[in-house]
Amino acid sequence: MLSRLIIRNYALIEDLDISFSHKLNILTGETGAGKSIILGALSLLLGQRAESRYFYNQQKKCVIEGIFAVSGYNLSSFFVEKDLDYEDETVLRREISADGKSRAFINDTPVNLTVLRELGELLIDIHSQHATLEINDEKFQLLVVDSLAANATLLTAYQENYLAYRKDTARLKELEEESRQAKADLDYYQYQFNELEQASLINDEQEILEQELTALSHAEEIKRNLIAATYLLNNNDQAAVVQLKESLSQLQHIERFFPSVKELSQRLESTIIEIKDIAAEIETLEQKTQINEERSAEINERLAIIYNLQKKHRVTTIQELTDIKARLSDKLYSISFADDEIEKLKAGCSKLKAELIGLSDTLSASRNEVIPSIEDRIKEMLTEVGMPHAVLKIENILLDEDQLNYTGRNKIQFLFSANKGQEPAPVNKVASGGELSRLMLSIKSLISRHTALPTIIFDEIDTGISGEVALKVGRILEKLADGMQVIAITHLPQIASKGDAHYFVYKDERQDRTHTNISLLGKEERVTEIAKMLSGENPGEFALQHARELLETGY
Repeated sequence: MLSRLIIRNYALIEDLDISFSHKLNILTGETGAGKSIILGALSLLLGQRAESRYFYNQQKKCVIEGIFAVSGYNLSSFFVEKDLDYEDETVLRREISADGKSRAFINDTPVNLTVLRELGELLIDIHSQHATLEINDEKFQLLVVDSLAANATLLTAYQENYLAYRKDTARLKELEEESRQAKADLDYYQYQFNELEQASLINDEQEILEQELTALSHAEEIKRNLIAATYLLNNNDQAAVVQLKESLSQLQHIERFFPSVKELSQRLESTIIEIKDIAAEIETLEQKTQINEERSAEINERLAIIYNLQKKHRVTTIQELTDIKARLSDKLYSISFADDEIEKLKAGCSKLKAELIGLSDTLSASRNEVIPSIEDRIKEMLTEVGMPHAVLKIENILLDEDQLNYTGRNKIQFLFSANKGQEPAPVNKVASGGELSRLMLSIKSLISRHTALPTIIFDEIDTGISGEVALKVGRILEKLADGMQVIAITHLPQIASKGDAHYFVYKDERQDRTHTNISLLGKEERVTEIAKMLSGENPGEFALQHARELLETGY
């Protein structure tokens, strides 16, 4: 519900602040007074394209702000989806600068015009003679039928199953594509796995083989140096062991009269034993060191296998090759069992689809059952509003099972004829502005008690009617406003008299400029305004009395 509308610096409006009733709001005023300007400002708030040439003052920005009570509209999911703060009293604001740049806000959070427009469509439905309304939208037409058929619970159950079905069919398609691609690559994966499997790779093998190969490649040099080392330590007259023994003998010779060297003698003796052990180990190493070209070739062949695998898979270690082998094994396993998962998912999708078809058939039957009642009730209401020959036909086309969608498998289409003998056709092709307004009024009045509807604005719904028909249109608007907020712009006193709040739009001149203003009329002001609508600028006592009679039920 639109609680309050603030307009600054737009067209002939310098500054307006309007608070609306939650029921039936009436706007009246002379032609050209600015009623359409107010609607234009509201359209900007709802995301319409802005032009700075319509500013009241070209040096200032235009600001339009709407405060909406939204607690009854189940809009919290919209705010969550758009990452916006939800407030029961939601504020929409549009700012347009003099250079044409526009900014939009929802509860002080900046948004783009698309988001502003999406929320605006959920809050306000502006119906003018020159606008194509939601009545031409298949979604709205289906909403009308489902609302009156009380299909909310059934439709929710269907939609939950439908979303699950869509999710599973998408996953099935993904698995089938993966399986197709995997099977195409199966031989390649198997070849790679077999190659790694046959290599019988062992962690740390590469480092050990590389070290052994290095030793074999330098075996002659190693053997020569080991022999030399052994010779220097132990195998000639000048060998280290011989020299150390001679040193030990010298020390032992003086031990009996110089005890201080005894400890040194013992240490030197230990050193000689250690050097003898080192020399023995060097000699053993020298004897084991062989020039083995056959072993070198064998190691080179093994390393070549490892290096080729590493190059092929673009890695540098055996551990990485082992990891690749494990991944290939997982892929081969998945491929071998993918068909089982696919078949299981196919069975689940078939079951869900069968359930969906059953639910859609139930929905379709419910819709078919209520359609004659809707057609009859709309015809009665159209007759009341001066269209006795008007007919609304509702076609319910059952789609193929493969055409299941979010709302079932029905295509609803409204066909309308306003004149006797005229074949019903799609609404947008045959209804005039005034006829469309009264048709929409009848439909909205019918469904307002069954579902939460946005605020609806009727711009000159009274076109082409008068007298008793106008009075009936006023009563329907009054009844419609029991369940939703209605704003009606009218020139007819019969309609104006039914409002819960009556606003008068007028022009005045100040400082050599024309301004559009609006005022909420009090009781006597309203009597006078309706009397003027009945008889002209200077109403007599008869017109005033008639106005009081029209307003009698309101006081």
